[in-house]
Amino acid sequence: MTASERILAGLRALLAHFSGLSPLAWMIDIALTVGVAAVALAAGRLARRLTRLGAHHLPGPSDAEKTVRSNRLARLAGRVVQAAAVIAAVLIIADIWGFNLLAWTARPLGARILAGAIRLGLLLIVGMAAFELAGLAIGRAMGGFADHAAEPRRRAQLATLAPLLRGVAQGAIVIVAVLMGLGELGVKIGPLLAGAGVVGVALGFGAQTLVKDFLTGIFLIVEDIVSVGDIVRIGDSGGLVEQMTLRTIRLRDFDGTVHVFPYSEAQVLHNLTKSFSYYVFDLQVSYGSDLDAALAIMRRVGARLKADPDFADKILEPIEVVGVDSLADSGVVLKARIKTPPLQQWTVGREYNRRIKLAFDEAGVEIPFPHLKIVMPERQIAELAGLSAI
Repeated sequence: MTASERILAGLRALLAHFSGLSPLAWMIDIALTVGVAAVALAAGRLARRLTRLGAHHLPGPSDAEKTVRSNRLARLAGRVVQAAAVIAAVLIIADIWGFNLLAWTARPLGARILAGAIRLGLLLIVGMAAFELAGLAIGRAMGGFADHAAEPRRRAQLATLAPLLRGVAQGAIVIVAVLMGLGELGVKIGPLLAGAGVVGVALGFGAQTLVKDFLTGIFLIVEDIVSVGDIVRIGDSGGLVEQMTLRTIRLRDFDGTVHVFPYSEAQVLHNLTKSFSYYVFDLQVSYGSDLDAALAIMRRVGARLKADPDFADKILEPIEVVGVDSLADSGVVLKARIKTPPLQQWTVGREYNRRIKLAFDEAGVEIPFPHLKIVMPERQIAELAGLSAI
């Protein structure tokens, strides 16, 4: 019997089966079909909701990451349950209408297809579980190390390394899962890996900047040059280090602008908050002011600021008054600096500037305005004197 004859015979048998059903049997079969389909759909939605609720209670470094993880797990669980529900629904609905698909799976071809589908499904589930567990394990391990770190700097470094390690581990899991899936589909992985090696070498020559970015970023983190939470300046841009990925460093400045730099472009990086910081003062007083009195006021204001309970823990050492730094056009520049913990120099500097302004005003020390002094030649002075006499 040819294939066309088998198809026609199957269609005739199908028509004969349906024509033999009574109206009541049709109604019952349709009602059961709708009910089974509704149950399968509800099972997928329920699985998504329960998984999202459970994943949100898993430990995570931030609410945003918990939300992303719960949504991802909910989608995965929903798809797995929906796939299982669809398969079960198809088998049940087929049995309702008088077709036994399980008997077809007992045949060699059906058994092979069923076994392959089961293996691919299990591979997908195991791969996604390993993906999530790797991210969760690395996050918890690095979080535990950070909690037990004695220095804040070490905690910041561990917080920077955590997403990088998570990305590498999860990327490796995805690659292994894809290769195993291709193997289940009958694709020969050996020639594919050899071809990928050749393509990788070709891409490596064309993607040297990417490799340079990756290696530079690794050394920046390992050598503790910069970490998430530092305030740095790269070129003409500066701001808080918000995120460090495998290839880029992301800064957010005071007005909220985000600056993204590949590591290879961060050739000169200025870290303003590593270990400790200084706030440097360049205060100008007029040429007619008492310089010794002004310097004494600067020291006194610095000592009072350090004795203030609100600022005592933000100042590491007494104020260092250097002295007269330069003779500017409008006045004499007095230089000083205060040593503070990281990120506290601006708070201390603003308060000191406020207090020194009030102290200078009280003592009569003049803070000069920019001005221009014009010196007239003697001849022009004489001519102006003669005109005024007339």
